[in-house]
Amino acid sequence: MSTPHIAAAPGEIAPIVLFPGDPLRAKWIAETFLDDAVLYSQTRGMLGFTGTWQGHRVSVQGSGMGQPSMSIYANELFDQYDVQTVVRVGSCGGLTERVGMRDIIIANGACTDSGINRVRFQGLDYAPVADFGLLRAAVEASETMSLASAVHVGLLFSSDQFYTTRPELNDPFIAHGALGVEMETSALYTLAAYRQRRALSICTVSDHLVTHEATTAQEREQTFGDMIEIALRAATA
Repeated sequence: MSTPHIAAAPGEIAPIVLFPGDPLRAKWIAETFLDDAVLYSQTRGMLGFTGTWQGHRVSVQGSGMGQPSMSIYANELFDQYDVQTVVRVGSCGGLTERVGMRDIIIANGACTDSGINRVRFQGLDYAPVADFGLLRAAVEASETMSLASAVHVGLLFSSDQFYTTRPELNDPFIAHGALGVEMETSALYTLAAYRQRRALSICTVSDHLVTHEATTAQEREQTFGDMIEIALRAATA
């Protein structure tokens, strides 16, 4: 039962999926955190693995960058593989000095400049929010861990543009509480709500639009372990 973008047989994908954008981060998560991880798909280079974490079957699936790419994989995971829980484990840009480099943002909701939801809701506004059970479990998990970075619960801004020519358009979102900018969460929360599945985004600040600090590609791929552990604890609680 492979799909156009995921070459997994029935039963090869667990009901719980960690969902990084970077397929190499998916590989690193599988090798670092999962026991007996098996590659179930590498179609279009978007790697997917299934293994176990503390006795729980867990899959890790790369989603690509942006809401259109992420939506392809989320739809197929929900519809064809009956995935029940998706936790995005991504990177984001810090939008305010309230968050620092490598801080972790647990997204209770997401705003966007994308037209995807405007089409879906025929021009009306929709507020994409996290599954509350996952959100609460992630916060509780973070409170029991010894973390080097701060954890924030707040709003993410899901932008359709990485290289924007209108950075001033971020200002209204910042003024209304957005802590970080990324490119996937708004659509993920919307799709999960429609399919009546659980979704949460947890992002690590990998670069900062105020201080202009940045991590390297290898650091973004392989050094955000605290975020992964929070996600695993929340998803399996």
